Amino acid sequence: MPLVNVMVNGRAYTIACDEGEEEHLRELATHVDEKVRELLSSVGQVGETRLLLMAALLIADEHHDATQRLAARTKEVADLRAAQADVTQSAEDEAAAAGLFESATQRLEDIAARLAAA
Repeated sequence: MPLVNVMVNGRAYTIACDEGEEEHLRELATHVDEKVRELLSSVGQVGETRLLLMAALLIADEHHDATQRLAARTKEVADLRAAQADVTQSAEDEAAAAGLFESATQRLEDIAARLAAA
């Protein structure tokens, strides 16, 4: 299991990760560090534990918002697919009705032709 060195709030941390996940872990640590730096500029140094907790809460809030937006978009896509299915079904029903109408028209023309010939 590889070990990765990351920096958050000017402090080095060594973290184990799965093989091939090293760069992803570095990117995540960079994101956490950015949040910590944002907090530092707005609330100042309030202690490392509190600062990391606040950063985690900000990131969790972003994740929650993104999850809700994704759920809303997923519902929109499902609604659009249902509407598309309704339109497709309506078009199929219309085509079937047109076929029945064409068949009925042909039968009436045949009957009219036989009556005219009689």
